[in-house]
Amino acid sequence: LLWLIALASGLPLPWLVGSAGLGGVIGTISILANEYQRLRVTSFLDPWKDPQGNGYQLVQSLLAIGSGGVTGTGYGLSTQKLMYLPIQTTDFIFAVYAEEFGFVGSLVLLLFLAIFAVVGLQVAMRARSNQTRLVAIGCTALLVGQSLMNIAVASGAMPTTGLPLPLVSYGGNSLLASLATAGLLIRCSLESSDQHA
Repeated sequence: LLWLIALASGLPLPWLVGSAGLGGVIGTISILANEYQRLRVTSFLDPWKDPQGNGYQLVQSLLAIGSGGVTGTGYGLSTQKLMYLPIQTTDFIFAVYAEEFGFVGSLVLLLFLAIFAVVGLQVAMRARSNQTRLVAIGCTALLVGQSLMNIAVASGAMPTTGLPLPLVSYGGNSLLASLATAGLLIRCSLESSDQHA
């Protein structure tokens, strides 16, 4: 998030590339040094190798997504949420959603995310002050980026990160933070429209 805000603020590209490279090196060292992180990455690469152990969460998530088919099983009719899929109300809520609403429902959710991203970037482009523009970009990147990461984890495109799906996952802290972030974006939009009036 900070990297994207720094990119939007116009920091020199060599600095940004250097910081991203340094972050990648530190992340690689951390994964190699900590066994639990290494197991998480290897189980993500092949969850079927240990479907009852380290790959259990991802296997159950993929089974839920696949069970949804094209149109889903119907609202409230997910079987994976009946204690088969761990952490189904927060980290893996997308798997339950995809099982109940299917491929079509998942595309609709991604369409809503794309619309939210476009509207957030339009708010940032209309902003007169640099501070408002960066806040709008940060709010949009936080909500959309975290949503995409959650979906990527549930669908097996990324290792498990423990991020909830903003405005969807159960839990007061996540919902409160997501609503506050959306409120900041609305405030940026109101400031932009006041300046245009």
